[in-house]
Amino acid sequence: MHPICQQTVTATFTNSELERYGTDVDQLLANPAVRKFVDWVAKKDPDFSAATTKKQR
Repeated sequence: MHPICQQTVTATFTNSELERYGTDVDQLLANPAVRKFVDWVAKKDPDFSAATTKKQR
């Protein structure tokens, strides 16, 4: 997984949620924040990188 995508996924979901979803892309994309990110990053160059916000717990 691309580092910026991994950062977004791990900032959005808890470990328990990721265990439940596994590699089910449809489940991950059902989250509005992830969908918005994917739509945005799809327009960027493949080597694009940017900081992501940390999850507030």
